[in-house]
Amino acid sequence: MVKLEVAPDIFLWREKLSPLVQKALLEEVQDKLKEAPLYRPVMPGSGRPFSVEESNFGALGWVSDRSGYRYQPTHPITGKPWPAIPEALLGLWAEINGAPAPECCLANLYRAGAKMGLHQDRDEKDVSAAVIGVSLGDEALFRIGGTARAGQTRSVILASGDVIAFGGAARLAYHGIDRIRPGTSRLVLGGGRISLTLRRVSV
Repeated sequence: MVKLEVAPDIFLWREKLSPLVQKALLEEVQDKLKEAPLYRPVMPGSGRPFSVEESNFGALGWVSDRSGYRYQPTHPITGKPWPAIPEALLGLWAEINGAPAPECCLANLYRAGAKMGLHQDRDEKDVSAAVIGVSLGDEALFRIGGTARAGQTRSVILASGDVIAFGGAARLAYHGIDRIRPGTSRLVLGGGRISLTLRRVSV
């Protein structure tokens, strides 16, 4: 397994999850999404809908609505607690970050045309652990920069089974998804990409 340092404190593992592991993880994710269905958040203030659909697993889930960004213990539509984070992802976190365990796994579904603008993961009180992203399905063009919005950026293709982690000096780096490449994977039914982002939230 090759570990690439794509920028200072940003590491990428190509095909860290085998095709069989990807399939099993996707099946578990889909089962959990029956409990916590995907929904389309809106931007604070404007109410403009995201181009991605989202849900969460874990003790806390990241949500966005007209009132702002925040973490909360319940699904904003169903009012029910989020399902537990899949064990395979907890194992991956322990391998990369050690203890304590993540409190949130944000699940984003990108269909053709969906994207995520450059942003920082800065709604967490605890930024000591690396953010870990797992890709399932179609390839995506991932853009990452520095801790200043106007800084230089670089792009890397994330494929199904890839894992990326950014911590240390890069924990608050700006990052986003410019686009996905439809048809580059058959893993996700109907096409598209599911990203699973693991984070610590509080100390």
